[in-house]
Amino acid sequence: MKAETFLADDYTPAEDEPFMNDRQLEYFRRKLIAWKAELLGESKNTIEGLQDSARAVPDIADRASEETDRALELRTRDRQRKLVAKIDAALRRIEEGEYGYCEVTGEPISLKRLDARPIATMSLEAQERHERREKVHRDD
Repeated sequence: MKAETFLADDYTPAEDEPFMNDRQLEYFRRKLIAWKAELLGESKNTIEGLQDSARAVPDIADRASEETDRALELRTRDRQRKLVAKIDAALRRIEEGEYGYCEVTGEPISLKRLDARPIATMSLEAQERHERREKVHRDD
């Protein structure tokens, strides 16, 4: 992006301003970066926790319970890794000037949707159509 964009701490994107102006882009960029930092911090704690728990547990029931916990942590970690990749893709779209537009229709994605799910790549309508088609193909 250009020079540093000033953004008040209480700024929230509004429908009555130009779509994806510098302030909106900066707002979403900061939101994505903060989310990514939070996820990376959680995964660091997960890795440290897994390393700490990698000890021999003599009781078979305790060992089974610990393995279940470990598997759950690893699944959570994998979901976080995928989310970080989606956040990186959203940050790239901001840099390329494509952020906030539906990848299917090219129409703007609503600010409310982006605020709730800043990694969204489709408008709500396009996402619903996509999920309906996916469900139909899954049911076959």
